[in-house]
Amino acid sequence: MAKVKISDSTLRDGQQSLIATRMRIEEMLPILEKMDKVGFESMEVWGGATFDSCLRYLKEDPWERLRQIRNAAKNTKLQMLLRGQNILGYKNYADDLVEAFVEKSIKNGIDKIRIFDALNDKRNLETATKATKKAGGHAQLAISYTLSDVHTLEYYVDLAKEYEKLGADSICIKDMAGLLLPMPAYELVKALKQTINVPIEVHSHYTSGVAGMTYLKAIEAGADIIDTAISPFSMGTSQPATEVMVGALKGTEYDTELDENLLSEIADYFRPIREKDIKSGLLNTKVLSVDIATLMYQVPGGMLSNLVSQLKAQNAENKYEEVLKEIPKVRADLGYPPLVTPSSQIVGTQAVINVLFGERYKIVPKETKDLVRGKYGKTPVKISDEIRKKIIGDEEPITARPADFIPPTLAKVEEEMAQYKEQEEDVLSYALFPQIAVEFFKFRQAQKYGLDPTLGNIEKRIYPV
Repeated sequence: MAKVKISDSTLRDGQQSLIATRMRIEEMLPILEKMDKVGFESMEVWGGATFDSCLRYLKEDPWERLRQIRNAAKNTKLQMLLRGQNILGYKNYADDLVEAFVEKSIKNGIDKIRIFDALNDKRNLETATKATKKAGGHAQLAISYTLSDVHTLEYYVDLAKEYEKLGADSICIKDMAGLLLPMPAYELVKALKQTINVPIEVHSHYTSGVAGMTYLKAIEAGADIIDTAISPFSMGTSQPATEVMVGALKGTEYDTELDENLLSEIADYFRPIREKDIKSGLLNTKVLSVDIATLMYQVPGGMLSNLVSQLKAQNAENKYEEVLKEIPKVRADLGYPPLVTPSSQIVGTQAVINVLFGERYKIVPKETKDLVRGKYGKTPVKISDEIRKKIIGDEEPITARPADFIPPTLAKVEEEMAQYKEQEEDVLSYALFPQIAVEFFKFRQAQKYGLDPTLGNIEKRIYPV
């Protein structure tokens, strides 16, 4: 058994899980050179919610952020999370957008792209996988791990075989809700190692309190890489702590051989940032504790906090337990999708609506209808005719790859946003988040000309018609 490799998630999933992806680039840059010296297998620094958050909340250009990170960390592979045909948004996009986004991501500094689909529909991974390999990147295909009668060991092994055939350079077991228990992890990794020939990476969250034990059993079964975060941004709804896993494996046949003193210095750097986030309320200490509801209801930590805020907005916090019990029922109705973006939002919102209105599926959002229509892909289990009729009537769901129904859009998008374009990447920012991107473009131009972006008529002053 070779030493275990570690992928560091601090700057993407660690901060996304604990502080809603609000870490700024100026907080990252001073420590990147030191992180680059550790010898991580890779550092996950981009993708997921970072793109949206940069534009929407931080008024940072996500592409410029990536370029700055690449410039500061020259030796370590940079990794991003891509939602397959959803790219970094919440719906399926045209193939030409997926191809252009992947190409630009690699050109701007990404080495390794973790590609997943919320439904584990391999058809939604095809375009992104081909584009990654064409651009010279490492295509890691991720299995969205969940529990149900359908999601058996055989199901996951067969899925991994399909992903390997699709061209995966490695396979990730993506346990976004912290549901993967130690012994099932051992059995799954062992079965995969006996079946496929590419490296296996294990990604879990500490939400249910078992991820550290799960990692150890996965390593014993042959896992090649584990995902961890530096201790100040670990645990809770984040990943296990890097230093803890390095210490636990030290002196064993799995020794990571990473420098514990260097990791301690990096932790010292992030600790004051964490304390600042606690004082500001950005880091809610509730997300740092173990939540047994995760195992009971199979709900990811981020989804739990979203449910609370939805119920709070409706003055219905007393319905929390009722909604938690409704979620597994809605999930079963909708074909047992894994609860990860965007299916987690779809199932959670529908459960809230069902409870608040006192009648199941009396009100059905467009996203739920689109899931039933097949617009997100094929669900693990066929949705019953009864539920289908209740939600979309006599409408026939599509059975082909959803993106086959989306015409090329890149040229149209570029034409729409031409007045704002300063770099090729701006077209892609606009394609994913049109309104948010335009707000950012105006802010960027206002800064450039020394104007206050909060004043009126900015549009006319910096983008003459």
